[in-house]
Amino acid sequence: MKMKTLRVGIMSKAEYKKRTIAIAKGEYTPKKNEPKVWFESLNSMGQILGSKNQELLRLIIENKPKSLTELEKISGRKKSNLSRTLKTLERYGIVEFKREGKNIAPKVLATDFHVEFGIKSVA
Repeated sequence: MKMKTLRVGIMSKAEYKKRTIAIAKGEYTPKKNEPKVWFESLNSMGQILGSKNQELLRLIIENKPKSLTELEKISGRKKSNLSRTLKTLERYGIVEFKREGKNIAPKVLATDFHVEFGIKSVA
């Protein structure tokens, strides 16, 4: 499976709201190469893409666990914690879950991240 580079952006909630309204009104059309995933700050992005989660992604890529139970053993993290973390990563398009028989296995989709941010208003 080919890993993708995920384009992410940093934008305040207020700017993101203005952008969304402008898109809905037809006043702004996002460019094809613009990020699809947005974070409110570098801190919020760091919570998702921090070293602990990077290590988890590496473990998944290297070990290809067939279930969360297997990943729990490999990572030393509780299944409830893994499930919560992986669901968050799934919302951002970084991970997906694949059903394999009775098990649900995490698969890493993105390994590289291109971050864009600026202070200029969109709308």
